[in-house]
Amino acid sequence: MRAKTRRYRQIALVAVAAAVLLGVNVPPAFSYVQEWRHERLINSPDYKAQYGHWDTIEVPPDNRVNSIHAVLLSTGKVLLIAGSGNKEDMFATKALKSLVYDPTTGQSRMIPVPDDMFCGGQTVLPDGRVLFAGGTQRYEKLDGAVTNAAGAMRVKNESPDGPRFLPAGTEFVAPSGQKYKSDFDVTVPPATKAGVGRRTQVTAAEEKVFVESEAPGPQAVNGNRDKYTVSGLPAADSKNVYGIGEPMTLDKQDYQGTNKAYTFDPKTEAWTQLPDMNQPRWYPTLTPLSDGNVLTVAGLDGVGQVLNGLSEEFNPRTNTWIDRRNTLTQYFPTYPALFETEKPRQIVYTGSNAGYGPATEGRTPGFWDINTGAFTPIPGLRDPQLMETSGSSWIGPVQDQRLAVVGGGGVGESPVSSARIDFLNLKDPAPHFTPGPNLAQPTRYPNLVNLPDDTTLITNGSLDYRGKGATNNHLAYTLDPATNQLTPMADPRIGRDYHTESLLLPDGRVLVAGSDPLFDDEKNTVPGTFEQRIEIFTPPYLESGAPRPTISSAPPTMTRGQTVTIPTPDASRIAKARLIRTSSATHVTTSDMRDVALDMQKTPDGVSVTVPNEATIVPPGPYMLFLVDDKGVPSEAKIVDVP
Repeated sequence: MRAKTRRYRQIALVAVAAAVLLGVNVPPAFSYVQEWRHERLINSPDYKAQYGHWDTIEVPPDNRVNSIHAVLLSTGKVLLIAGSGNKEDMFATKALKSLVYDPTTGQSRMIPVPDDMFCGGQTVLPDGRVLFAGGTQRYEKLDGAVTNAAGAMRVKNESPDGPRFLPAGTEFVAPSGQKYKSDFDVTVPPATKAGVGRRTQVTAAEEKVFVESEAPGPQAVNGNRDKYTVSGLPAADSKNVYGIGEPMTLDKQDYQGTNKAYTFDPKTEAWTQLPDMNQPRWYPTLTPLSDGNVLTVAGLDGVGQVLNGLSEEFNPRTNTWIDRRNTLTQYFPTYPALFETEKPRQIVYTGSNAGYGPATEGRTPGFWDINTGAFTPIPGLRDPQLMETSGSSWIGPVQDQRLAVVGGGGVGESPVSSARIDFLNLKDPAPHFTPGPNLAQPTRYPNLVNLPDDTTLITNGSLDYRGKGATNNHLAYTLDPATNQLTPMADPRIGRDYHTESLLLPDGRVLVAGSDPLFDDEKNTVPGTFEQRIEIFTPPYLESGAPRPTISSAPPTMTRGQTVTIPTPDASRIAKARLIRTSSATHVTTSDMRDVALDMQKTPDGVSVTVPNEATIVPPGPYMLFLVDDKGVPSEAKIVDVP
């Protein structure tokens, strides 16, 4: 120890002497020494064995993207989706991007995307394809930037004889004579007809489209909900097709969603277009269900308004959308955190969300029965007004049915945030939130990742909205569900806040990407720079020096209820086996991640594992199979399908 101290003093004296000779300040010289000592410390074997280690990956310049969405593919590669990446110039030029990154080789490949997937929703389907739905139809315009009065037009069709298509540029004329043009195509379904003879009732069909006044200035502002005529229609249609205008204003205009949907095939690494959704969606949540369908909820619609209910399901067997607007009318803010419980088609909403929506609606956590639409609130959550940009996930094996809610902040650009971690035990006879440990500081945008040793890694985030005031926290912890305790991990080198995501890799490490700060300086004067570097965290269990257990082979498919022998030369020290679903993440929303415990028996040549019978515990899809030894060290995973 004395030798080390002497060595540091020698370096300090050399640095001071150099500072004097070069005429520079001594404090920077000491800063250099402190940095040198810090680097030596965090790279030491003892430190890494206790706290883990972060590595920064510089992606080649031509392959850098503003990562908004991340998905672990069934090939072990990572799909990073940018779309326009929150860059309006990229949106205008249709420079829309996605990147496939291979963490085993470091190789990456840019793949253009066919529509702007910026701020849509994503999940992994049972067959391993990535489902992506929604995205950006139009960027927001802030107060002061709106020159032409605009708003939503509810287009009505009173004819039951067929749909009516109105192309972009269709003109709507107000009673005052003011003219407004639609920005996008709209197809209005036929009216519905019931009864016969004098008892016949016709109910007009309706679709919304965004319109802007043809003339700039305040004269086109119209706060009335007037009836508008549609120019250029045939006489037979002119009395049946018309518009009901919502207020036309010069106020801020929000982002607008698209109804486009695609799949990405991990094998061919190509995008394929699907039929359109029933609703445009920007900031939606896609939650996989135990029957293989995908519940699709919330978002901003095609005129920038929060969808009020209007949920739908995607059926991956037929590649079709099932409209649930008449049965699922529950209102949610955008990107709500939704998980299917062990009861089929019962959803739990933790209250976590990513914004957009009034502070008084859709914020209460609860159970949502998607067969009946019934919603039952769940009590006990601390700081319930600070759930925007909070993180939620299952903790420990999903059979335990325990969830954690982590951090969060006030609605919109509120500077207030929370350090709260609360737990929710769904097996409690009367489920309610209970207090857990607090983070070291209040945190928005925490990323949560289930690890194969049953702990959950919590990383990054910021004190203020989008890291304002240079408040990224550079912190990481593991949360142990067995003790409900946090353990500090090595500090991430890169601060990350909004538009960041993290994923567990098959080798047991964690990849973190993205970050979109509003400003780059403490005084909030320099516009923010999107973080395009990747960081990979190696947990302490891979830095202890203990040998990793190995899986000699695994079947490509493991069915529910099946018992499978997994050969391994390390059977004597294997303590548990886990399936962790290949997951996706965006905006601190990860609805498809889960850690499944497998019943295990040791055999002469390996271990025998049994997959749970329940589809709600093991929904269909690709999983990473890990064997974990008695020191908590996991094997490298084999990716298997649960059909």
